[in-house]
Amino acid sequence: KSKFPVISTKAEKLYRHFWRNIGSELYSYTWFESLANAINGEMNKGVNPKEYEKFFLVIANAFIHGDDDVKKAIDVAFVENLFFGVSSNASELYWNSLPEVIKSLYFNFHRRRPY
Repeated sequence: KSKFPVISTKAEKLYRHFWRNIGSELYSYTWFESLANAINGEMNKGVNPKEYEKFFLVIANAFIHGDDDVKKAIDVAFVENLFFGVSSNASELYWNSLPEVIKSLYFNFHRRRPY
């Protein structure tokens, strides 16, 4: 959160709006879902994918080097919700800038690209 305060603040607002009454045992999953939704909003606003290249690298590295809980939260809560409701044009731009591990996780769940 501290490395990417702008998107983290947007995710926190979504989290509080949709998940404020959920117990703490689900916090990481619901927060990562909110984070994906915040990124989806940025995609739909036309924010240049280069703005989030470092962010996606941090997520990819956390998945590669994280423990099973970290991997599951990224895979299940973040990547599975990424691109939801995002236009094809915006999806393609962001897809092309994603690290391969995130693309692989997305494709393994959805069995297709987001565009």
